[in-house]
Amino acid sequence: MNEFSNLTTLIKERLQQFDFTASSESQGKVLAIADNVVQISGLRDAMLGETVLFNNGARGLIMNLERDSVSAILLEHSRDLMEGDEVRINRQVLTVPVGEALLGRVVDALGRPVDDKGELKTPLSLPIERPAPGVMDRAPVDEPMMTGIKMIDVMAPIGKGQRELVIGDRQTGKTSIAVDAILNQKNSGIKCIYVAIGQKSSTLARLVELLREHKALDYTIIVSATASSSAAEQYLAPYAACSMGEYFRDKGEDVLIIFDDLLKHAWAYRQLSLLLKRPSGREAYPGDIFYLHSRLLERAAKVSKEYVSRQTNGEVTDRSGSITAIPILETQGSDVSSFVPTNVISITDGQIFLDTELFNSGFRPAMNIGLSVSRVGGAAQSGLIKKLGGQLRLLLAQYRELENFAQFASDLDETTRHQLALGRAVTKLMNQKRFQPLAIPLQAVTLVLASHPCLLKLPLNALYDFEKSLHAYLVDSYPKLCSAIEADASYQQEYVEELKMAINEHYERYLEGARL
Repeated sequence: MNEFSNLTTLIKERLQQFDFTASSESQGKVLAIADNVVQISGLRDAMLGETVLFNNGARGLIMNLERDSVSAILLEHSRDLMEGDEVRINRQVLTVPVGEALLGRVVDALGRPVDDKGELKTPLSLPIERPAPGVMDRAPVDEPMMTGIKMIDVMAPIGKGQRELVIGDRQTGKTSIAVDAILNQKNSGIKCIYVAIGQKSSTLARLVELLREHKALDYTIIVSATASSSAAEQYLAPYAACSMGEYFRDKGEDVLIIFDDLLKHAWAYRQLSLLLKRPSGREAYPGDIFYLHSRLLERAAKVSKEYVSRQTNGEVTDRSGSITAIPILETQGSDVSSFVPTNVISITDGQIFLDTELFNSGFRPAMNIGLSVSRVGGAAQSGLIKKLGGQLRLLLAQYRELENFAQFASDLDETTRHQLALGRAVTKLMNQKRFQPLAIPLQAVTLVLASHPCLLKLPLNALYDFEKSLHAYLVDSYPKLCSAIEADASYQQEYVEELKMAINEHYERYLEGARL
């Protein structure tokens, strides 16, 4: 009897000393592997969103918590992972490198360099998923974020901290708008991040070379999740880019992020969700597809000076920071009522709709002014551009309606013919070639030209050359005026008078050259 009691006591002591956490809760085994989704048993205290380590060194991210198992997505390609391999919890959330060292680099969704410039030298990192700033931490969107594109800066202006959707069919110039916006930030201090989701590697390589030629790569981070990348990387890339941008925002700097494009991001998430055996809904998307993009785009905001001061421990107290997001979304047959476009339109602060018919007719950018809107940009628009372009949207809308009506009219009165001629001239004047963004003084002189009497005296096919030479004349002959407008773009009548003077002088020179 005494021997039995001693044995019972010994067993109890051994049980008390046994490390149940390490053996049954923090370690598990691979049950199944399918398309970079791994089902694991044994991780009873696993938490959603934390990383796991496989015995071959690969990492995974837990996406599903089930009754008897958990499911994780592989973060690295691992061909030698097999059923029965051991897995242990890393007790860490997924992080991504951040800092100045990333500027000018091409990295993947986990911040690993994919260019030929060597390893990243930064000790800093941030979680890939971070909560968006609260309401009290945000500041009003009241500063312009100029894209350099006349149609956008005048009729659908974007402010720092805004989320402006660019939507349209394939091959209508969506990426060109994003590239122009990046090129226009040169010497502005704004850091840019371009996220390529599901694109061809050759397309991304051409874009990187274009930015390098225009010396825009120095202030830009390229996050690559091309079509050859896994669905997991395409899903994580936008969130990683936000964390990289938040490093600069929390220091009181301004950031522009381009998500190109969120439809392919939704496709990648749908693929992962179906592999994870989550219930599918409309168009086979999971039920949380709206939350997928809302938690991403809510991180774009302008934060207050107090928020920046807290983040920098009082080192920066005199400026706020911002993340401006320009998500791109591809439609099919100009259908903006499909599932993902309606979701993203409801999340963003406005949209720029690119029309296929306008694009095919040669109008670039092919922005449909009837369907394009900026809900907060008017408050952030510079005073000079706002005043000079205030009637332009109405004029162009009336012209397009009148043009459709005039097709069926045989006899037009003088007033109608004048409106049509003015509409044609202004439409031609608002055309802009890609990769040629315009500074505020050049946009201002174009807007003054749009209401100048000499506009209708110029041949339509000569308007582009006249505008281009006018810009060169303004820069060469009125450098003080250009500097003054760039320093203070508020509306001042003396600005307008000098711009009119420059147009008159250049028009006289143009006529003299034509006579010769």
